Amino acid sequence: LKRSLEADGLFEASRKRTLPMLPRQIGVVTSLNGAALQDILRVLARRHPTAHVVICPVRVQGEGAAAQIAQGIDRLTREAGVDVIIVGRGGGSLEDLWAFNEEPVARAIATATVPVISAVGHETDMTLIDHAADVRAPTPTAAAEIAVPVRADLLADIASHQHRLVAGITRRLREQRA
Repeated sequence: LKRSLEADGLFEASRKRTLPMLPRQIGVVTSLNGAALQDILRVLARRHPTAHVVICPVRVQGEGAAAQIAQGIDRLTREAGVDVIIVGRGGGSLEDLWAFNEEPVARAIATATVPVISAVGHETDMTLIDHAADVRAPTPTAAAEIAVPVRADLLADIASHQHRLVAGITRRLREQRA
């Protein structure tokens, strides 16, 4: 399956989209019951509390999980205003993670109109969607960190630029008066 998807161009670096610098809406496709969702929400709230999160609850293992995950990606792709989608779950056995190795999920990611971050398992877990996604995060927590910058850092950068701009204009006005 990996070779087939690769031959179809789903893993090509040229089709990878860049993540938005400051997403206003972040879609999350995962289970409502897992710790992964809580980790993602906690990080997003801490790093960028004004970001809006749209959750698409799905089964992340077992029969029918792959179809639900693919449908969730498609649904969030059509949702107005979603800037980036995080797809994932916490760790588990190979069997637990198998839904993320299914063709419909990889194809849904490849046809998504917004960037997708794969966030399946722990550092060492690899699935097919890690290759199809625009960005692979080693954990769901890392996916949230990748998705949004720290708001306080952005505000500090803006204040620094504002200070430099005012200082430059003031200096230029003094030069003009002289």
